[in-house]
Amino acid sequence: MKVSQKAAGFLVFFLAACSSLVPQPTPTRTEEEIRGRAVFKAYCERCHGLVGETVIVGPSLAGIATRAGTRIEGLDAEAYIRNSILDPGVYTVEGFPTDVMPITLKDELSPEDLDAVIAFLLTLK
Repeated sequence: MKVSQKAAGFLVFFLAACSSLVPQPTPTRTEEEIRGRAVFKAYCERCHGLVGETVIVGPSLAGIATRAGTRIEGLDAEAYIRNSILDPGVYTVEGFPTDVMPITLKDELSPEDLDAVIAFLLTLK
């Protein structure tokens, strides 16, 4: 069977369009990232959204892994997030008050929970 060039082009276009409808696999999270998600739910979720620009009390953390490394010259994303949790008044996102984020998180989170929530936040690209 001979297929015209036009039909072949349509078939290629159709298959390409359909392949974009196939769900992409969800990345597998490490145990630390899974623990970090639980820590986030317990301590952060009441004030920070994870979808788009959703503002609850504080800024959305959607895309924080990408933005964090660009906020303060000389700090990578991990250092920026860690400093923002441990000393929340140092780096305030424009348009948000400087005294809303609890300063007690450094005392409430174990070092392991702090590392875990940072690992989780670094997955939010």
